Amino acid sequence: MIKIFADSTCDLSAEIVEKYDIGIAPLTINIDGKTYRDKIDITADEFYGIIEQLAKAPTTAMPAPTEFYSIIEEAYKKGQREFLCIAMSSGTSGSYQSAEIAKTMFLEEHPDDKDIKIHIVDSKGMSHGSGWLIMKSAMLRERGMGFEELVDFNEAFKKHVKHLLSVDDLDHLIKSGRLTNASAFIGKLLKIKPIMSMRDGKGAIVAKERGRKRVLNHYITEFKKRNNALLTDFIIIGYTSDINFAVNLKNKMIEEVGYKGDIYIMQMGVAVGTHVGLGGLSMYFMEKDRSRDGLLVNEMSNLNNKKNEVMARISELNGQFKDQFNEQMNKQKNK
Repeated sequence: MIKIFADSTCDLSAEIVEKYDIGIAPLTINIDGKTYRDKIDITADEFYGIIEQLAKAPTTAMPAPTEFYSIIEEAYKKGQREFLCIAMSSGTSGSYQSAEIAKTMFLEEHPDDKDIKIHIVDSKGMSHGSGWLIMKSAMLRERGMGFEELVDFNEAFKKHVKHLLSVDDLDHLIKSGRLTNASAFIGKLLKIKPIMSMRDGKGAIVAKERGRKRVLNHYITEFKKRNNALLTDFIIIGYTSDINFAVNLKNKMIEEVGYKGDIYIMQMGVAVGTHVGLGGLSMYFMEKDRSRDGLLVNEMSNLNNKKNEVMARISELNGQFKDQFNEQMNKQKNK
């Protein structure tokens, strides 16, 4: 059986990790001078309960190569010889490089075992984005897909996992270098919520919406436009501190989109939450093609939509005016 493993930023629930026997190498988080292992020494709820009281922004560190090595070694002793690691994007973390080091170490220590196969995937994603790939890979493994086929699937489709992430607290984006102080001030004043996605393996702001209702509507619109119905047999909705926000999105996906697949709601862990903050909401699915996505593209699209709405309204009013004019003319003729 193929051993699938990852770093803890995949943010998969304990139930999914246990169901598919997924190995997890934890990141570490430094909070006020004390080091914690993600999801082991501190839970997400514990972290979000204290995040506003912290005097200094927490920092995160990638798993050591020995964490990945231990996962491979334990599975190897059980007779497994094929290992697939799906790591957080190398553009946002050193987890991928750490896993590659562990791979090299293990192969060097077992030079005579030619049956060993280890592949490390740079997912180009983060949080449940890499988590989506991991879950899909585990499902395909259960259906009989072989090691090389899983490698090919991940490398071919990893950039097609669509990430949508919005935040309530802009301060954490500033601290992580994703937003300027001026943008944050204006955003707070106007209650603007930036929406982020992945671009070239790094997070990028691709849209701005005012208020939670518009954020939800943006997610629905993007899903309808981009979804690959053949591959998206499940969706992951992520949240940091407000599960009701996630439930609202799930309900809209069922009621307004009519989505029939499984929808998993999972909490973002401490390592990811350090950068996202309170009120974060995300959604992940497989997009049919990599359509252009960016702040300017979305702003232009919104502008064109507004123009079309205005033109439609003008046409409607012109029609009403014409009808009223004709009605008045007919009354004049009948007098």
